[in-house]
Amino acid sequence: MVQPKPVLRVGFILSQRFTLSAFANFVDVLRLAADEGDRSRQVRCSWTVLSATMNPVKSSCGVPVFPDQRLGDPRQFDYLVVVGGLIEAIERLNPDYVNYLRLAAEADVPIVGVCTGAFILHQAGLMHGYKCCVSWFHHDDFLEQFDGIEPVSDQIFVVDRDRMTCSGGASSAHLAAFLVSRHVGQSAAAKSLHIMIIDEAKDEENPQPGIPIDFSTEDPLVTKALHMIQQNMSVPPAVSAIAQRLGISRRKLERHFRDALGTTPAEAGISMRLARGRQLLETSDLSVTRIAHETGFCDDSHFIRSFGKREGTTPADYRRRFADLKSSAQ
Repeated sequence: MVQPKPVLRVGFILSQRFTLSAFANFVDVLRLAADEGDRSRQVRCSWTVLSATMNPVKSSCGVPVFPDQRLGDPRQFDYLVVVGGLIEAIERLNPDYVNYLRLAAEADVPIVGVCTGAFILHQAGLMHGYKCCVSWFHHDDFLEQFDGIEPVSDQIFVVDRDRMTCSGGASSAHLAAFLVSRHVGQSAAAKSLHIMIIDEAKDEENPQPGIPIDFSTEDPLVTKALHMIQQNMSVPPAVSAIAQRLGISRRKLERHFRDALGTTPAEAGISMRLARGRQLLETSDLSVTRIAHETGFCDDSHFIRSFGKREGTTPADYRRRFADLKSSAQ
């Protein structure tokens, strides 16, 4: 019996020091949707790691991935997915890949940027006039490299015509599920996510975990400051250090916070750190001492006092009540 051709064919280009989890999440959604059960045959979906040299590509954690085939005609794929990783490594991308991606764009093959893959696509000149998604963690890096281009850092992925970008990590699975749902079917996408212990597919407008929605603002200075706070939760930067990094005075930064959010940078920082503490209490089994360290409090006593002032209860009681509510809802 002749096997039908896959209805979703994906080619991968991996940058040196690419993020392994982003690649693995994406390809595993394809793998689980491609076949019955967990047999992993490339029946409904296919995936191919492409290479200009056929040398193994080392991920950011050191694990290498061996390519399947050399670059060829990009039209053999329904999508080309570029997986980025460490910022300094993507700047040394082999120019053969850039030429290949430009050839794919000319042939109207949709292109996907995963993690810092969006950086690679911008460097190749393939994102002019397109919206792109960047992780909140790399938001400032993007602004430094691409002056005047504001990335989307409050969604898990962005679909803009034939360009798709995502922030990496778990969002890679959701973008892959979006493509599977589009070409193979919603049930196949749901199956993949359930096997991967992901409750349900999220659409592109779901927010990235990070800055609390209470601090949503269009003020670029305040947004940059919030991202700096977010990226340094365990060692909170002083307000003066944030202002210096932004090239403005502390007084100007505080004025922008007051006008945009009605609070000070210091208070916003504490609120964000406590919000992260709540999230860790709800989703992890980390000790209160460890959570205090992760959220930049000098010790657990300081965290417990600050948490109590905001929440009216202790972290231990909050965790216990949340677990009880979750259990009763199931």
